[in-house]
Amino acid sequence: MDNTGITQVNLNDVPNLLAEVKYFDGEIGFADNIHSVQMLRSAFKVNFLAMIFCIRGSLSMKINSTPYQMSANDGMLIDMQSVVSDISYDDEMSCKIICMTLEGGVTFITKNVFETFMKVKENPVVHFSDDAMELMSKYYELALFKIEHPDVGSKQKEVIHSILRAYVLDMIANVTGKKEENVQILRQADKIFQRFVVMLAGNVGMQRNVKHYASELCVSPKYLSSICRKIEGKTASELITINTVGRIKQLLLYSPLSIKEISMQMGFDNLSFFGKYVKKHLGLSPNNYRKQQGYGK
Repeated sequence: MDNTGITQVNLNDVPNLLAEVKYFDGEIGFADNIHSVQMLRSAFKVNFLAMIFCIRGSLSMKINSTPYQMSANDGMLIDMQSVVSDISYDDEMSCKIICMTLEGGVTFITKNVFETFMKVKENPVVHFSDDAMELMSKYYELALFKIEHPDVGSKQKEVIHSILRAYVLDMIANVTGKKEENVQILRQADKIFQRFVVMLAGNVGMQRNVKHYASELCVSPKYLSSICRKIEGKTASELITINTVGRIKQLLLYSPLSIKEISMQMGFDNLSFFGKYVKKHLGLSPNNYRKQQGYGK
Protein backbone atom coordinates (compact mmCIF):
# COMPACT_ATOMS: atom_id res chain seq x y z
CA MET A 1 0.00 0.00 0.00
CA ASP A 2 1.40 3.42 -0.96
CA ASN A 3 0.66 6.85 0.51
CA THR A 4 -2.65 7.00 -1.40
CA GLY A 5 -4.09 4.12 0.60
CA ILE A 6 -4.54 1.93 -2.50
CA THR A 7 -3.02 -1.54 -2.17
CA GLN A 8 -0.18 -1.95 -4.68
CA VAL A 9 0.76 -5.28 -6.24
CA ASN A 10 4.16 -5.46 -7.92
CA LEU A 11 5.42 -8.26 -10.13
CA ASN A 12 7.67 -9.54 -7.34
CA ASP A 13 4.56 -9.98 -5.17
CA VAL A 14 3.01 -12.46 -7.60
CA PRO A 15 4.74 -15.62 -6.27
CA ASN A 16 3.46 -14.80 -2.77
CA LEU A 17 -0.10 -14.11 -3.93
CA LEU A 18 -0.59 -17.02 -6.32
CA ALA A 19 0.06 -20.54 -5.08
CA GLU A 20 -0.46 -21.72 -8.67
CA VAL A 21 2.64 -19.90 -10.02
CA LYS A 22 4.51 -22.28 -12.31
CA TYR A 23 7.36 -20.01 -13.33
CA PHE A 24 8.81 -16.68 -12.26
CA ASP A 25 12.10 -15.02 -13.22
CA GLY A 26 11.54 -11.42 -12.13
CA GLU A 27 10.41 -10.36 -15.61
CA ILE A 28 7.80 -12.93 -16.56
CA GLY A 29 5.53 -15.21 -14.54
CA PHE A 30 3.08 -17.98 -15.44
CA ALA A 31 0.21 -19.05 -13.18
CA ASP A 32 -2.47 -21.71 -13.64
CA ASN A 33 -5.28 -20.02 -11.75
CA ILE A 34 -6.31 -17.29 -9.29
CA HIS A 35 -8.16 -19.35 -6.69
CA SER A 36 -5.45 -18.90 -4.05
CA VAL A 37 -5.46 -15.09 -4.13
CA GLN A 38 -6.81 -13.87 -0.81
CA MET A 39 -7.39 -10.25 -1.86
CA LEU A 40 -9.85 -10.88 -4.71
CA ARG A 41 -12.71 -9.06 -3.01
CA SER A 42 -10.73 -5.87 -2.37
CA ALA A 43 -9.39 -3.30 -4.82
CA PHE A 44 -5.70 -3.35 -5.73
CA LYS A 45 -3.46 -1.72 -8.31
CA VAL A 46 -1.27 -3.89 -10.53
CA ASN A 47 2.12 -2.44 -11.42
CA PHE A 48 2.76 -4.86 -14.27
CA LEU A 49 1.12 -6.18 -17.44
CA ALA A 50 -1.11 -9.24 -17.18
CA MET A 51 -2.88 -11.44 -19.70
CA ILE A 52 -5.67 -13.74 -18.51
CA PHE A 53 -7.15 -16.53 -20.62
CA CYS A 54 -10.42 -18.09 -19.49
CA ILE A 55 -10.42 -21.81 -20.31
CA ARG A 56 -13.84 -22.66 -18.92
CA GLY A 57 -16.52 -21.19 -16.68
CA SER A 58 -16.88 -17.45 -16.23
CA LEU A 59 -14.89 -14.69 -14.57
CA SER A 60 -15.84 -11.07 -13.93
CA MET A 61 -14.00 -8.06 -12.55
CA LYS A 62 -13.79 -4.31 -12.68
CA ILE A 63 -10.80 -2.61 -14.27
CA ASN A 64 -10.58 1.04 -13.23
CA SER A 65 -14.26 0.83 -12.15
CA THR A 66 -15.44 -0.51 -15.54
CA PRO A 67 -17.02 -3.99 -15.31
CA TYR A 68 -15.87 -6.78 -17.63
CA GLN A 69 -17.11 -10.33 -18.08
CA MET A 70 -15.08 -13.26 -19.38
CA SER A 71 -16.20 -16.72 -20.39
CA ALA A 72 -14.54 -19.69 -22.10
CA ASN A 73 -12.20 -18.68 -24.96
CA ASP A 74 -11.97 -15.07 -23.80
CA GLY A 75 -8.68 -13.29 -23.17
CA MET A 76 -8.12 -10.09 -21.22
CA LEU A 77 -5.25 -7.60 -21.10
CA ILE A 78 -4.74 -5.77 -17.81
CA ASP A 79 -2.54 -2.75 -18.32
CA MET A 80 -0.08 -1.64 -15.65
CA GLN A 81 -1.29 0.97 -13.15
CA SER A 82 -4.83 -0.45 -13.47
CA VAL A 83 -6.98 -0.86 -10.36
CA VAL A 84 -8.63 -4.29 -10.27
CA SER A 85 -11.65 -4.91 -8.05
CA ASP A 86 -14.83 -6.96 -7.59
CA ILE A 87 -13.36 -10.20 -8.93
CA SER A 88 -15.79 -13.09 -8.91
CA TYR A 89 -16.03 -16.43 -10.71
CA ASP A 90 -18.16 -19.55 -10.81
CA ASP A 91 -17.14 -22.99 -9.54
CA GLU A 92 -16.15 -24.21 -13.00
CA MET A 93 -13.80 -21.31 -13.76
CA SER A 94 -10.32 -22.19 -14.92
CA CYS A 95 -7.84 -19.72 -16.36
CA LYS A 96 -4.22 -19.20 -17.35
CA ILE A 97 -2.30 -16.05 -16.41
CA ILE A 98 0.87 -14.47 -17.77
CA CYS A 99 2.40 -11.52 -15.92
CA MET A 100 5.31 -9.43 -17.13
CA THR A 101 7.10 -6.18 -16.54
CA LEU A 102 6.58 -3.41 -19.05
CA GLU A 103 10.27 -3.58 -19.89
CA GLY A 104 10.13 -7.35 -20.36
CA GLY A 105 7.01 -7.06 -22.47
CA VAL A 106 8.36 -4.52 -24.95
CA THR A 107 11.66 -6.20 -25.78
CA PHE A 108 10.15 -7.87 -28.85
CA ILE A 109 7.58 -5.26 -29.83
CA THR A 110 7.09 -4.58 -33.54
CA LYS A 111 4.85 -1.96 -35.11
CA ASN A 112 1.91 -4.39 -35.45
CA VAL A 113 2.27 -5.60 -31.87
CA PHE A 114 2.39 -2.08 -30.49
CA GLU A 115 -0.57 -0.84 -32.51
CA THR A 116 -2.64 -3.85 -31.43
CA PHE A 117 -1.63 -3.38 -27.82
CA MET A 118 -2.92 0.19 -27.93
CA LYS A 119 -6.17 -1.01 -29.54
CA VAL A 120 -6.76 -3.77 -26.99
CA LYS A 121 -6.17 -1.34 -24.11
CA GLU A 122 -9.40 0.42 -25.09
CA ASN A 123 -11.40 -2.84 -25.07
CA PRO A 124 -9.37 -5.35 -23.04
CA VAL A 125 -11.56 -8.45 -23.53
CA VAL A 126 -11.01 -10.38 -26.76
CA HIS A 127 -12.82 -13.55 -27.83
CA PHE A 128 -10.80 -16.30 -29.54
CA SER A 129 -12.00 -19.11 -31.77
CA ASP A 130 -11.64 -22.70 -30.55
CA ASP A 131 -8.60 -23.23 -32.78
CA ALA A 132 -6.98 -19.97 -31.68
CA MET A 133 -7.56 -20.79 -28.01
CA GLU A 134 -6.09 -24.24 -28.52
CA LEU A 135 -3.01 -22.62 -30.03
CA MET A 136 -2.71 -20.28 -27.04
CA SER A 137 -2.96 -23.30 -24.72
CA LYS A 138 -0.28 -25.18 -26.68
CA TYR A 139 2.15 -22.29 -26.24
CA TYR A 140 1.41 -22.26 -22.53
CA GLU A 141 1.91 -26.03 -22.29
CA LEU A 142 5.19 -25.76 -24.22
CA ALA A 143 6.43 -23.09 -21.83
CA LEU A 144 5.44 -25.23 -18.83
CA PHE A 145 7.17 -28.27 -20.32
CA LYS A 146 10.37 -26.26 -20.65
CA ILE A 147 9.95 -25.00 -17.08
CA GLU A 148 9.51 -28.53 -15.75
CA HIS A 149 12.38 -29.92 -17.87
CA PRO A 150 15.11 -27.25 -17.61
CA ASP A 151 17.85 -29.67 -18.68
CA VAL A 152 16.24 -30.29 -22.07
CA GLY A 153 17.63 -27.94 -24.72
CA SER A 154 19.34 -24.60 -24.22
CA LYS A 155 19.18 -21.91 -21.54
CA GLN A 156 15.80 -21.83 -19.84
CA LYS A 157 15.09 -18.10 -19.49
CA GLU A 158 15.95 -17.26 -23.11
CA VAL A 159 13.77 -20.10 -24.38
CA ILE A 160 10.83 -19.12 -22.15
CA HIS A 161 11.02 -15.55 -23.44
CA SER A 162 11.24 -16.79 -27.05
CA ILE A 163 8.14 -18.93 -26.54
CA LEU A 164 6.36 -15.90 -25.10
CA ARG A 165 7.36 -13.82 -28.10
CA ALA A 166 5.91 -16.36 -30.53
CA TYR A 167 2.86 -16.69 -28.30
CA VAL A 168 2.17 -12.93 -28.31
CA LEU A 169 2.76 -12.60 -32.06
CA ASP A 170 0.22 -15.34 -32.77
CA MET A 171 -2.19 -13.82 -30.28
CA ILE A 172 -1.88 -10.46 -32.07
CA ALA A 173 -2.51 -12.18 -35.42
CA ASN A 174 -5.69 -13.70 -34.01
CA VAL A 175 -6.87 -10.37 -32.62
CA THR A 176 -6.24 -8.44 -35.84
CA GLY A 177 -6.75 -11.18 -38.41
CA LYS A 178 -3.44 -10.14 -39.96
CA LYS A 179 -0.43 -12.38 -40.42
CA GLU A 180 2.80 -10.60 -39.66
CA GLU A 181 4.63 -12.00 -42.70
CA ASN A 182 6.94 -9.02 -43.03
CA VAL A 183 7.87 -7.78 -39.59
CA GLN A 184 7.55 -4.02 -39.49
CA ILE A 185 10.24 -2.63 -37.30
CA LEU A 186 9.32 0.40 -35.24
CA ARG A 187 10.47 3.59 -36.90
CA GLN A 188 12.14 6.34 -34.85
CA ALA A 189 8.82 8.17 -34.42
CA ASP A 190 7.16 4.92 -33.29
CA LYS A 191 9.94 4.35 -30.77
CA ILE A 192 9.53 7.87 -29.38
CA PHE A 193 5.79 7.33 -29.01
CA GLN A 194 6.40 3.95 -27.35
CA ARG A 195 8.79 5.55 -24.86
CA PHE A 196 6.23 8.30 -24.22
CA VAL A 197 3.55 5.68 -23.47
CA VAL A 198 5.95 3.87 -21.12
CA MET A 199 6.68 7.16 -19.34
CA LEU A 200 2.96 7.87 -18.98
CA ALA A 201 2.34 4.39 -17.61
CA GLY A 202 4.97 4.95 -14.94
CA ASN A 203 3.76 8.45 -14.11
CA VAL A 204 1.22 8.93 -11.32
CA GLY A 205 -0.43 11.89 -13.08
CA MET A 206 1.35 14.71 -11.27
CA GLN A 207 3.45 15.68 -14.28
CA ARG A 208 1.07 17.30 -16.77
CA ASN A 209 3.45 19.41 -18.86
CA VAL A 210 4.17 18.32 -22.44
CA LYS A 211 7.51 20.14 -22.25
CA HIS A 212 8.62 17.80 -19.46
CA TYR A 213 8.07 14.66 -21.53
CA ALA A 214 9.46 16.23 -24.69
CA SER A 215 12.62 17.21 -22.82
CA GLU A 216 13.02 13.68 -21.45
CA LEU A 217 12.60 12.31 -24.98
CA CYS A 218 14.98 14.91 -26.47
CA VAL A 219 12.39 16.24 -28.93
CA SER A 220 10.35 19.43 -29.18
CA PRO A 221 6.83 19.55 -27.69
CA LYS A 222 5.45 20.27 -31.17
CA TYR A 223 7.16 17.21 -32.66
CA LEU A 224 5.99 14.97 -29.80
CA SER A 225 2.40 16.11 -30.30
CA SER A 226 2.62 15.54 -34.05
CA ILE A 227 3.85 11.99 -33.44
CA CYS A 228 1.05 11.32 -30.97
CA ARG A 229 -1.59 12.73 -33.33
CA LYS A 230 -0.32 10.65 -36.25
CA ILE A 231 -0.10 7.36 -34.34
CA GLU A 232 -2.91 7.63 -31.79
CA GLY A 233 -5.08 10.42 -33.20
CA LYS A 234 -4.62 12.52 -30.06
CA THR A 235 -2.11 15.20 -29.07
CA ALA A 236 0.46 14.62 -26.34
CA SER A 237 -1.51 16.97 -24.11
CA GLU A 238 -4.70 14.96 -24.64
CA LEU A 239 -2.94 11.70 -23.77
CA ILE A 240 -1.43 13.28 -20.66
CA THR A 241 -4.91 14.47 -19.64
CA ILE A 242 -6.34 10.97 -20.13
CA ASN A 243 -3.59 9.60 -17.88
CA THR A 244 -4.16 12.30 -15.25
CA VAL A 245 -7.94 11.88 -15.23
CA GLY A 246 -7.52 8.11 -14.91
CA ARG A 247 -5.31 8.59 -11.88
CA ILE A 248 -7.79 11.04 -10.31
CA LYS A 249 -10.64 8.56 -10.82
CA GLN A 250 -8.60 5.85 -9.10
CA LEU A 251 -7.95 8.07 -6.10
CA LEU A 252 -11.55 9.26 -5.85
CA LEU A 253 -12.94 5.74 -6.08
CA TYR A 254 -10.41 3.60 -4.21
CA SER A 255 -8.38 5.84 -1.89
CA PRO A 256 -9.43 6.89 1.63
CA LEU A 257 -7.73 10.25 1.07
CA SER A 258 -9.87 13.37 1.39
CA ILE A 259 -10.52 15.58 -1.65
CA LYS A 260 -7.99 18.08 -0.33
CA GLU A 261 -5.38 15.33 0.16
CA ILE A 262 -5.99 14.02 -3.36
CA SER A 263 -5.58 17.53 -4.75
CA MET A 264 -2.24 17.85 -2.96
CA GLN A 265 -1.22 14.33 -4.00
CA MET A 266 -1.80 15.24 -7.63
CA GLY A 267 0.17 18.46 -7.37
CA PHE A 268 -2.63 20.96 -8.01
CA ASP A 269 -1.97 24.51 -6.82
CA ASN A 270 -5.17 24.70 -4.81
CA LEU A 271 -8.41 22.85 -4.07
CA SER A 272 -10.48 25.21 -6.23
CA PHE A 273 -8.38 24.53 -9.33
CA PHE A 274 -8.56 20.78 -8.66
CA GLY A 275 -12.36 20.97 -8.35
CA LYS A 276 -12.66 22.85 -11.66
CA TYR A 277 -10.34 20.35 -13.38
CA VAL A 278 -12.42 17.39 -12.16
CA LYS A 279 -15.70 19.09 -13.10
CA LYS A 280 -14.37 19.81 -16.58
CA HIS A 281 -13.24 16.25 -17.28
CA LEU A 282 -15.65 14.13 -15.25
CA GLY A 283 -18.71 16.36 -15.38
CA LEU A 284 -19.12 16.44 -11.60
CA SER A 285 -17.38 17.90 -8.58
CA PRO A 286 -15.00 15.49 -6.82
CA ASN A 287 -17.48 14.92 -3.96
CA ASN A 288 -20.43 14.38 -6.29
CA TYR A 289 -18.37 12.01 -8.45
CA ARG A 290 -17.61 9.92 -5.40
CA LYS A 291 -21.28 9.87 -4.39
CA GLN A 292 -22.45 8.94 -7.87
CA GLN A 293 -20.00 6.04 -8.07
CA GLY A 294 -20.97 4.70 -4.66
CA TYR A 295 -17.63 5.41 -3.01
CA GLY A 296 -17.24 3.65 0.33
CA LYS A 297 -20.00 1.11 -0.26
